[in-house]
Amino acid sequence: MLFSVITWVLILAKGVQHYRLGKRDKQFTKQFWSASTLDAASALASDASPKSRLANVGFAALHVSESGDASSDLEHSWDRQELLERHLRQQIQKEYQSLESGLAVLASIGSTAPFVGLFGTVFGIIHALGAIGKSGSASIDVVAGPIGEALIATGVGIAVAVPAVLAFNFYVRRLKVTAAELDNYATDFVNLAQKNGFRVTRPATKAAPQAVRPASAPQQGAYA
Repeated sequence: MLFSVITWVLILAKGVQHYRLGKRDKQFTKQFWSASTLDAASALASDASPKSRLANVGFAALHVSESGDASSDLEHSWDRQELLERHLRQQIQKEYQSLESGLAVLASIGSTAPFVGLFGTVFGIIHALGAIGKSGSASIDVVAGPIGEALIATGVGIAVAVPAVLAFNFYVRRLKVTAAELDNYATDFVNLAQKNGFRVTRPATKAAPQAVRPASAPQQGAYA
C-alpha cells in the first residue's frame, strides 16, 4: 500500500510537471522565434520553462564573453563559441536531472513490488501448512483461507508494479523527447549566435526615478 501511494503521487506529480513545462516551452518558443533579432530575443521575460532557462544561460554566456577581462580566469578562458556551448551543455544536463527525478523510485517499485507480494505468498503457504499440521487434514476448509491470502498478496504486488513500470516507461520516453528538443534548440541557438558574431547587446534598463532631496539631507540608499 505504501508503494502504491508513492507510485500514484509520483505519477500525478510528474504528469503535472511535464504538462506545465510543455505548455510554457511552447509559449516561450513562439515568443523567441517571433523576435526580430537575437538582441530582441534576449529581452524576453524569462519564465520557468526549460528552453527559457537554457536561453538565459546562453545569453548570459554571450554577455560575459564580451567583458574586457574575459580571459582573466579559467572560467572565461574559452573562446566565445566554446564558452556558449559549454554553458548550454551544462544547463541541458541540469534540466535532464530535474526531469529525471522520481523515475528511479518508479523503477525500484516496479521491480521490487512483485517480490514483496511473493513474501505474502510464502507466508500464506506457511500458514496453510501450519493449519494442516494442527488439524491433521488438508481439506479445502483448512487451506482455503491461507491460500486465498497468499494469492491476494501476489495480486496486490503485481497491481502495484504494473502502474509503476508503465509510468516509468512513459516518462522515460517523455524525457528523451524533451532532451532531444533541448539539444535541437541549443544547436539553433548556437547557429543564431554564430550569425550574430557571438555578441549579444545587453538590453538597456530604465533608471528608476529618484525623489528630490534637499541639498543638506544625507544621501541614503545609494546601493538600493
